[in-house]
Amino acid sequence: MKEWQYNLAKGMLFKLDAETAHDVSMKMLRAAEGLKVLPVLAGKGMKSEGLEVECMGLKFPNPVGLAAGLDKEGNTIDALGRLGFGFIEIGTITPVAQPGNPEPRLFRIIEDEAIINRMGFNNCGVEQGVKNVSAATTYKKNGGIVGFNIGKNKLTPNEDAVSDYLKALRGCWGVADYVTVNISSPNTPGLRDLQAADDTARLLAELKTEQERLMAETGVKMPIALKVAPDMGGKQISDLSKVFLDGGLECLIATNTTIDRDVVKGKPNADEAGGLSGAPVTEKSTEVIKAFYSHLGDNVPIIGVGGIMSEQDAQDKLDAGAKLIQLYTGFIYHGPPLVQKILASLNK
Repeated sequence: MKEWQYNLAKGMLFKLDAETAHDVSMKMLRAAEGLKVLPVLAGKGMKSEGLEVECMGLKFPNPVGLAAGLDKEGNTIDALGRLGFGFIEIGTITPVAQPGNPEPRLFRIIEDEAIINRMGFNNCGVEQGVKNVSAATTYKKNGGIVGFNIGKNKLTPNEDAVSDYLKALRGCWGVADYVTVNISSPNTPGLRDLQAADDTARLLAELKTEQERLMAETGVKMPIALKVAPDMGGKQISDLSKVFLDGGLECLIATNTTIDRDVVKGKPNADEAGGLSGAPVTEKSTEVIKAFYSHLGDNVPIIGVGGIMSEQDAQDKLDAGAKLIQLYTGFIYHGPPLVQKILASLNK
């Protein structure tokens, strides 16, 4: 897809409210995949000699992935896989299906290339999510990597959160290449409290124990990644880094959306509750990656995500210590051409 083509499509989609535009886009992608009219990039565009990355014991065809949140239910993997992504993370998916927060819950701040969402983990539940991922065959057959992002149900109190994560881990075991534990969404009440070092250590210990049990039982390895927020200071980053090193975490995803509004203060929709993503979080996310890398080094690989809107943003994340990167809001504003631009720039 050419840049002008995407800008034309975006112009029409942006006339719709943000969530409707998202739903329409995903339906169009699935329809185009069914009709075999998408560019044939799976197995070609995502495979670039010299860009392969080994991470978590997995071989990624290239370092540019799609972050969780776009394909919430894992029903559009093969279509998205045609666009050049080296890996696709689906979800967040909870043990039991839930509708999420009331609409409207997704807002654009167009002049800042930003999005605010308070979706609230709307999803189909683990059982259906597993069926959806299992039905996606083309992308994985061509070497694409799939991540399964899991969270706790809204009505599950924090003291029972571990049980939800273990249920989700068991439910999705082996269906994807890795699992991401989301404890950093600002849209599930109390979820970010689980980022306290002691709570994270307990959760990670339970997950690693269950991971070892499942590996022994099935013979299948499924690495665990953990996704954190950008809204934390140096001591919390230092404390969590020790937890990750001591607990044997296999990958860190930094970062989720921010609750900080300073950069967009006074802009339309800026006062909406939820997580802010896009260009306003670019620098903050990169600084958090750099801080974590200063403690973790190469012992716990980092997937960098947050405000990657250009080739330079992607390079900055990698220079800060990320081994892989993920797009979300940049993909909304710049479309498939951004994926190809980043891959081309990394291949120079």
